Amino acid sequence: MGTFLVQRLLGALIVVAGVATLVFLLIHLVPGDPVEVMLGESASVADREALRVALGLDQPLGVQYINYLQGLLQLDLGTSFHFRRPVTELLLERLPATLVLAAVTLVITLLISLPLGILAAVRKDTAVDTGAMTFSLLGVSIPNFWLGPLLILVFSLWLGWFPVSGSEGFGSVILPAVTLATGLAAILSRMVRSSMLEVLGEDYMRTARAKGLPPTTILLHHGLRNALLPVITLLGLQLGALLAGAVITETVFSWPGIGLLTIEAIQSRDYPVVQACVLLISTGYVFINLLTDIAYAGIDPRIRLGEGG
Repeated sequence: MGTFLVQRLLGALIVVAGVATLVFLLIHLVPGDPVEVMLGESASVADREALRVALGLDQPLGVQYINYLQGLLQLDLGTSFHFRRPVTELLLERLPATLVLAAVTLVITLLISLPLGILAAVRKDTAVDTGAMTFSLLGVSIPNFWLGPLLILVFSLWLGWFPVSGSEGFGSVILPAVTLATGLAAILSRMVRSSMLEVLGEDYMRTARAKGLPPTTILLHHGLRNALLPVITLLGLQLGALLAGAVITETVFSWPGIGLLTIEAIQSRDYPVVQACVLLISTGYVFINLLTDIAYAGIDPRIRLGEGG
């Protein structure tokens, strides 16, 4: 276990360092000048140069990169060009909203995908199975930037059940969470169905039936437990992607999370904020995948995390 964790943590650090380097290079190479965005085109050359010096943008790119890495080692993410505040404060303000959105999305995803996948497997080649797979196909096919406005149109403007945008109580999180959960539930329901179909034909399932155990116990305790391993693998990967996907959804619904902050920072060429947001998202992705690997042992005791790590 110890060797496994050390190897995974070292791998995670390498990935995060690579992402931080790549993001730094990309945002400095793309067109756009944060000084021009902040002062406007009518600003004088002297004012632009003075602000460039104040922000440290007059230094060579290599020096800026070294300063950036030194700040990361000291857990200093810098100061926002646009908000003129420490980046850490901005992240701490916006992170709770993103975590709430991710948590509600996860709950909705599990409430949809687990029953749907199990029913589709038990009722294979029936109308229930066809309906479940049709939902899965639609869920995967519909992009968030189209589904989000559609939900706003129907449930906010026409029916008036939920707020159009922003964060105005628990009702505000429902539509963005459903937008994110639809695609994730569609993918997971197919995986649950596939895993359950494999498990239902195993010998231990027939043995459980021969013992006269209740069908619910057989299905959930013996079947679902053993079918969850590949599902957890996919769920871990999708939860990591959920943080990145929230960028679009938070922008559509003006949800005040990390995703919306990332878009605002990109538009204003706020380099420190963009770097910090992408670094936070990538770190979350790596951390979730690490937790997914560790969760294997709780689902299937036959797996030894230290083997082949």
